[in-house]
Amino acid sequence: MTEIAVFVGSLRSGSLNNKLAHNLEKLAPEGVRFNYVDLNLPLYNADVEEANYPESAQKAKDIVAASDGVLIVTPEYNRSVPGVLKNTMDWISRPHGTNSFDGKPLALAGASGGPIGTAVAQSDLRHIAGYLNMRLLGQPELYFNLANDKFDENGQVVDEYKGRLENYMQSFVDFVQKH
Repeated sequence: MTEIAVFVGSLRSGSLNNKLAHNLEKLAPEGVRFNYVDLNLPLYNADVEEANYPESAQKAKDIVAASDGVLIVTPEYNRSVPGVLKNTMDWISRPHGTNSFDGKPLALAGASGGPIGTAVAQSDLRHIAGYLNMRLLGQPELYFNLANDKFDENGQVVDEYKGRLENYMQSFVDFVQKH
């Protein structure tokens, strides 16, 4: 079984990125299990980290540590990474010397109602991932732009895009298994 820690960079249950993540899960190759990380954590604070590392942050850290790879599916807020996503990544990389992301294969994806997709947020995440010593899947990239029309009323991706998502997931799983 290939275990993937999944981060959806929006707390909104009906978000385009939540829909995209669940469609990627359904279209993943057999033998892949998604474990969703809860991003609803307290704000990172080094004083809290030292005194009493939060149980919710430890749970997120444990999911990543037990995973074979990490998938981040995120919107773009103000041309960057959503604060809840960055905050969660900060907790998981701490305390110093216990970075659960270290060496993990990573894939980035994002859905947006706009024409640019999530290119800038994903670019910022590449910098963060490099610092955290993650192994980034370079190709294929997944910018699911103008996404409002790519899902049906039940949140399922329309048929013309299923092949693209299946290929993306197969590439990521192959990448994870190589590393």
